[in-house]
Amino acid sequence: MHHVTDAMIDAAVTPADAQAVLRDALQRLGQGEAAMQERIRTEAGGVKLSTLGAVIPGQHVAGAKVYTTIAGQFNFVILLFSTEDGRPLASFDAGAITRLRTAACSTIAARHLARPDARHLGLLGCGVQGQAHARQLSSAFGLRRIRVFDPHVAPGVLAALQQDCGVTVEHCATAEAAIDGADIVVTASRATEPLFHGDRLPVGCFVAAIGSSLPHTRELDDTALRRASLIAIEWKQQTLREAGDLVRAAPDALLPEGKVVELADLVTGRVAGRQGDDEITLYKSVGIGLQDVALAGLAWSRLALA
Repeated sequence: MHHVTDAMIDAAVTPADAQAVLRDALQRLGQGEAAMQERIRTEAGGVKLSTLGAVIPGQHVAGAKVYTTIAGQFNFVILLFSTEDGRPLASFDAGAITRLRTAACSTIAARHLARPDARHLGLLGCGVQGQAHARQLSSAFGLRRIRVFDPHVAPGVLAALQQDCGVTVEHCATAEAAIDGADIVVTASRATEPLFHGDRLPVGCFVAAIGSSLPHTRELDDTALRRASLIAIEWKQQTLREAGDLVRAAPDALLPEGKVVELADLVTGRVAGRQGDDEITLYKSVGIGLQDVALAGLAWSRLALA
């Protein structure tokens, strides 16, 4: 069985490739042609082991992602199997896949929920995921300005991001300054409490909250949730158990009925996306096995044929 490294993934799969295969996987999920395993976490002595997986017969693959968390640091691996004969195909480093798939799904959500003329991004958290989101969203929407709030951003990161995205990147002293006038807001932090008061969200903006998958942490407050006309999530069965933004929300923040929808329903057209320029729309991501397995399958098909 072969092992595929992060460097091999980056050489074989582009962000556009990732968006295409994930859209196809979500389409299949929405049509009942794929299935997932929820994330299971097991912990002892400060070491956490997490697993999640998916079966996607239409893409000829099944698999599982397994990772450890120690002192807040993650180490991932994906195991991929053929759905045609059941044989193991490869193991994968999953750092590159996790980076690619998270931003790709946010971009898919943005195509349904952001205004087509969105040009300004407010980025709260400029680590690996924040940078990946800035790059993919810049390409998808032709962004003109990115405002960043991250007190711990590494030297040189903003200059590199400006060069990669081809837009002006500004560093802001507060989260409120970063989201002022934003058409798209991405929260990619490790915050345990809301980053800003929901009243500060600009009218008509789209928010992708991707920084946490733990039920006791949140990046958005109840006001932000109440102001959203639509909240898209990856999978109700998992997200409503894991996403602290929703788990800790006041019940009325998720009303009316039908406000919380699955991303697959947007992709299949079963649920309409943004209906007006003044709406605030939201996507809350925790990460699902379908994303990892679909992207690993694409990488394997490219590498196996090379």
